[in-house]
Amino acid sequence: MTVKSPEFVYICDPPSKNAQGSLSGLRLGVKDLFHIAGIPTGAGNPEWLSSHHQPADVTSPVVSALLQAGATLLGKTLTDELAYSLEGLNQHYGTPTNPKAPNRIPGGSSSGSAVAVANGSIDIGLGTDTGGSIRVPASYNGLYGFRPSHGAISCKHLVALSPRFDTVGWLTRDLPTMKQVAEVLLPASTESSLSHLVVCNIEGVESWKQARQQLLKALTSQFLSVKYIDLSDEQLTKASAAFRVLQGREIWRVHGPWIEQQQPNFASDISDRFTWCKSLREIDEEQAEISAQEFVNFWHSHVLPSDNHVLIIPTTPGAAPLLDMSASAQLKYRNRLLGLTAPAGLTESPQINLPYLESEQAPWGVSLLARSSCDRSLLTCVHKLDKIFKL
Repeated sequence: MTVKSPEFVYICDPPSKNAQGSLSGLRLGVKDLFHIAGIPTGAGNPEWLSSHHQPADVTSPVVSALLQAGATLLGKTLTDELAYSLEGLNQHYGTPTNPKAPNRIPGGSSSGSAVAVANGSIDIGLGTDTGGSIRVPASYNGLYGFRPSHGAISCKHLVALSPRFDTVGWLTRDLPTMKQVAEVLLPASTESSLSHLVVCNIEGVESWKQARQQLLKALTSQFLSVKYIDLSDEQLTKASAAFRVLQGREIWRVHGPWIEQQQPNFASDISDRFTWCKSLREIDEEQAEISAQEFVNFWHSHVLPSDNHVLIIPTTPGAAPLLDMSASAQLKYRNRLLGLTAPAGLTESPQINLPYLESEQAPWGVSLLARSSCDRSLLTCVHKLDKIFKL
């Protein structure tokens, strides 16, 4: 597979022609994890590409749905290796340039989809989100990014990372396009009114304390009640640790046999993560299950006690890290970042990044998060708020 541009690994020439539908005229880029019949699936690693049957002989039902609705497929977009990163860096194919902050990372693992949307090459960036791979690049590139409830959208016919947490999500430059895609992909459901706002106090994220003041001035009048809760660094660290272990055990079950057989050339940080996954034991998983359940119980009793509550939380600790951030600093930042992204995974909840914030002359996002299966309610709530903050 030849890289045609930093954010694409495969470009359809000419672009696909589809019947008229609700997405007609919208250009689609698909993360290189989804199978599309007749097109190779590389998963961000040349050895994965060469050691698996190519090209694909089936198409992801999600991709099929978007094409049947009239979207025009431009090509496959870059992903971090096997989607096991949140940075958006790829030593084999290059790193897409964050168009909003070229000196900062684009965020991954849906980096190609995010950058292609942000620079105007496509209108819909299809991706996956396991530990933040839609939400994080959306935050860093100033986009709308939606992670649905776990199981709401089919994960068939794509390269899995951790099926327990894998979701299919998408990125857009505006909310109307986001909702158009939702109408195609989300199952029908009964909506509830998200009339009670829960505001997180995040220990250690000073930038959030400042940024939320302006948001809340405009937001509070839109809700029947506003409640503040504290999320301590200890709580978020425990959530992150439990998520990482549960994800890691499953990742090794999914990819371990291939890695052991193939001995692929991974970037050093990704290689270290796979090695760590291999080291995890059954007892680690059992203890992580207990911690995860404790966090879920806390979440459902104190944070989002009903389907009428919606949480506002920073998507990331701030703007994207600089490209030259040291490895040790990047690791420390990653652990804090996972504390913000893990709750949605552990509670199987929908979350949407909104491009309302800026720090250090670079974008970063705020999120709304609802209870599982409240996907459509969440998007309706955002539609009401977006009229206030529309850029």
